[in-house]
Amino acid sequence: MRNSYKGIEINTAKNIHEIVFQLINKDTNTKIVDIPSGYGAFVLRLKDNGFKDIVAIDIDNILKIEHHQFSTGDMTKTLPMKDSSVDTLVCIDGIEHIDKQFKFIGEVSRVLKIGGELVVSTPNISSLRSRWRWLMTGHHNKCKSPLNENSPNPLHHIGMLSFPEMRYLLHTNGLIITDITTNRIKHISWIYSILLPFSYLYTTLTYRKTGRKEGTKLINKEIKKSMFSYSVLFGETLIVKAKKI
Repeated sequence: MRNSYKGIEINTAKNIHEIVFQLINKDTNTKIVDIPSGYGAFVLRLKDNGFKDIVAIDIDNILKIEHHQFSTGDMTKTLPMKDSSVDTLVCIDGIEHIDKQFKFIGEVSRVLKIGGELVVSTPNISSLRSRWRWLMTGHHNKCKSPLNENSPNPLHHIGMLSFPEMRYLLHTNGLIITDITTNRIKHISWIYSILLPFSYLYTTLTYRKTGRKEGTKLINKEIKKSMFSYSVLFGETLIVKAKKI
């Protein structure tokens, strides 16, 4: 199987599970939630590394592993957990599939303990490669053509998020970004570095103008720094870690 963990299919791009695992708290006595859990590849990785209190959540139980802590849950509705009961919540390539992202992140903030962490991954539409595709076709990378409106399904990318949108979503719900990374940088992505000087100049002028007007100079400076990191400029998938304050 091309992208799998111990024979369990992983429906994400290469290296995402490995990077997400590197980012999470390694205290195996903490409570960790994986949503959407899919076939259970990440849950199995956690179990293999000694984690004991692992809750898998998805709209249907399609786990291909034996795991007793499964709860049926919808990312657009109230999560089946008590307030401040979770240490770590992992959402791997799920947030772009829902239309109520503020509802979901609000629920994540509710169930996380103070100091708890969220690690979320999503296709990186802030990369120069994806921005060029949008300019040429009106479609971002990882969503290259119109969605099939004759057959809508949960696998469609209906809620693609740029990095600034992701940051706004998290920071307005009490979750502060601590790490930004990516799963990999493909060789072809470096070709788009030719766009970098133009993007940097235009972004600088725009952020400076709005910063003065709206009193957001510091915020704009922080976002600009993140937007021009290698992970955001060239990464295939955006992977963000945030902590509840």
